[in-house]
Amino acid sequence: MESKMTPASPVSDHDLLTHHNKHAQKNGNEIVVFHISVPEEAESKNTGSQDHRQMLSTKVYPRRWLMLLIFVTVSMLNAFQWIQFSIITSLLIKYYGVDSQTVNWTSLVYMVVYVPLIFPGAWVMDKMGLRVTLLIGSLGTAAGAWVKVLSVAPDRFYVALIGQTIAAVSQVFVLSVPPNIAATWFGPDQVSSACSIGVFGNQLGVALGFLLPPILVRDGTIEEIGSGLSLMFYIVAGLCTAVSILVIVVFQSKPPLPPSLARCSIDSSTDSLNYSQSIKRIMWNRDYVLLLVTYGINVGVFYAMSTLLNQTILQHFPGQEESAGQIGLTIVVCGMAGSVLGGVILDRTHKFKETTLAVYGMAVVGMVAYTFTFNVEIIAVTFVTAGAVGFFMTGYLPVGFEFAAELTYPEPEGTSSGLLNASAQIFGIVFTLLGGWLLDDYGDLVCNGTLTLALFIGAIVTMFIRPELRRQRAVNGFK
Repeated sequence: MESKMTPASPVSDHDLLTHHNKHAQKNGNEIVVFHISVPEEAESKNTGSQDHRQMLSTKVYPRRWLMLLIFVTVSMLNAFQWIQFSIITSLLIKYYGVDSQTVNWTSLVYMVVYVPLIFPGAWVMDKMGLRVTLLIGSLGTAAGAWVKVLSVAPDRFYVALIGQTIAAVSQVFVLSVPPNIAATWFGPDQVSSACSIGVFGNQLGVALGFLLPPILVRDGTIEEIGSGLSLMFYIVAGLCTAVSILVIVVFQSKPPLPPSLARCSIDSSTDSLNYSQSIKRIMWNRDYVLLLVTYGINVGVFYAMSTLLNQTILQHFPGQEESAGQIGLTIVVCGMAGSVLGGVILDRTHKFKETTLAVYGMAVVGMVAYTFTFNVEIIAVTFVTAGAVGFFMTGYLPVGFEFAAELTYPEPEGTSSGLLNASAQIFGIVFTLLGGWLLDDYGDLVCNGTLTLALFIGAIVTMFIRPELRRQRAVNGFK
């Protein structure tokens, strides 16, 4: 895809595109050809340029799918480690001799370390690019996995927590990448779908984190539990190392040419971007701040629900550790389907506000059903309601990312998504600690009922977000 554009004094995108705009749609990787010229009076004002016309080219490359696949794999392995302990809480209590709240910290540490490191992480992404960011994330994830290999002894829970902390720090350089890699490598008709696939990697890791630990680590003697933990740790560490090598050898920060005219605008202004001013502009954006709160509530509830899942299931179905993992898997797999469907809907309709509100509302309905079906004491019913809440609650993740990118354009996607994730971690900490206390003292009905109420409040606040789709206007040639 290529286009011509004359450097000029400030002229609106609308003027540029309406003065002379010719485009051709075609199959293959080069999607659209634009020829854009500027009014002559704008040319004459640009005295600092020796050339009156410069080439502005855009192109999408087949290799974009390989870059996305590599990222998805890194994200999957990091997310797996987040939940691998919580889903076998009862076994870790037996093996390490700690209580359930202590085991909960293997999940909470992911949330705690993210908040103070969000700004350094976003700065690295904005200033050093995707390659450096993903290198740090992948190498740190591998390092944390290898440290946990050394924790296989009943008196080494602290070693496991150190390894978990290293992996949690690495998460800072992984979690905010999806909207950035989507905007950097994919054209405007695929950017939302690419973002949803990027989020899919995190969800896949959580799904495997629910499924595999109860299979690999089975109840038995202390020695048998330790053997299962050792097997799990070595498998994860080996895979993380292999993927880190793949990132070093193959992954690229960005394509030779940007994939869209909107990306051209961002790339051309990157050098002059003031990071602190960017954050200030984002935080003064009323609609983004409302999204910041609602996204944090939604994802924070999911974090708490996932962390406490093993304890909640075993209260009603003792000895069903594997079923707890399978219910977690159901939640996330259904969420993957919701994520992909949400991305496709956004790419085709660009109805960000309507999609966000619909998904949020259905998440509330699903959470209500999940809360009360435990009283039925039929585990198959719990599978169904857990899948329903997962489809909408975790399906909301890429929708929120893309809505944020629209509301804050042309600010860096890594900054807007990083702040969303920070909000999610803060709410996740609060909801997990509060939920753990309510679960122990008042039971799952009060715990899940409180989380449902929080979701309902988030849905109400979502109604007040105005759908100012700035990126769509840029793509369509409006200022």
